[in-house]
Amino acid sequence: MTILAYGASAANQPVSRMDITRRAVGPHDVQIEILYCGICHSDLHQVRSEWAGTLYPCVPGHEIVGRVAAIGAHVDAHQPGDLVGVGCIVDSCQHCAECDDGLENYCNGMVGTYNGPTADAPGHTLGGYSQAIVVHERYVLKIIHPEEQLAAVAPLLCAGITTWSPLRHWGAGPGKKVGIVGIGGLGHMGVKLAHAMGAHVVAFTTSETKRADAKALGADEVVVSRNADEMAAHGQSFDFILNTVAAPHDLDAFLQLLKRDGTMTLVGAPATPHPSPNVFNLIMRRRSLAGSMIGGIPETQEMLDFCAAHGITADIEMIRADEIEPAYERMLKGDVKYRFVMDIATIGD
Repeated sequence: MTILAYGASAANQPVSRMDITRRAVGPHDVQIEILYCGICHSDLHQVRSEWAGTLYPCVPGHEIVGRVAAIGAHVDAHQPGDLVGVGCIVDSCQHCAECDDGLENYCNGMVGTYNGPTADAPGHTLGGYSQAIVVHERYVLKIIHPEEQLAAVAPLLCAGITTWSPLRHWGAGPGKKVGIVGIGGLGHMGVKLAHAMGAHVVAFTTSETKRADAKALGADEVVVSRNADEMAAHGQSFDFILNTVAAPHDLDAFLQLLKRDGTMTLVGAPATPHPSPNVFNLIMRRRSLAGSMIGGIPETQEMLDFCAAHGITADIEMIRADEIEPAYERMLKGDVKYRFVMDIATIGD
């Protein structure tokens, strides 16, 4: 099947319209008509080869929502017409300990939605900046939000699960003081989810102008991290801090805010490393510095269902397909509240 997509043929080429092919629907496959696709910072890193190993042509996009168009003979969990989503994973080995535990994101054979190995042409996966996709049923998620919210659901498939997984793993909830560092595409979801989970939420931002926005998202308190007095007032008080910032910065300023046995988890992926933290900030209070990567398929479904039950979606700005490059530049400047989403119907215009 030949369809239209937006991708790049080289690192120094802009994202533009191209023809790609999708495989025929196999016995366990689901063919999805893509309606909307979120724009993730990872898309920019990958398509511009800021992360090593980009394969071209590169069609980004792993925040995919749409409608089932066809199913394979052995598929029973999805039916034509269903609203579904696809996140960052389209395959894994399906038999290792990680896959058995529903943590396909940590499988050594995990295949990303784009730039991952596949037998399909051109030999690597092509993502959601496209009119359709064919995915094994295991990696297709049910969406129960109202259809009119579908575009704002798309970023949940990456930004939502990337923040949900560590919040759940490290026990965010009633009685816990949780910090969210950064109020961007990831951070705004972290604030919404931690608030809905019942935690006392403190949002950290470098910008005074984001104070009111963070409160509106659900933060109980907002700290401007450049203000030493505001930071000091929260010393040794956090159970958990989720750091979503995708740029190198001083981690010690936040590690000092953790209680004994507190944890700060990094989910932002900067193009260059953070300055190395002071080990004494860890050993003197038995604190932990951790990392987390997206989430497995079962917990992604759990997150989607939780969001539907609590009326949570991402705050988005809709763009046309031919506006991707300007959107990337605005994203680099932080000029978006809080996630761009592409209307896939405009690819054919």
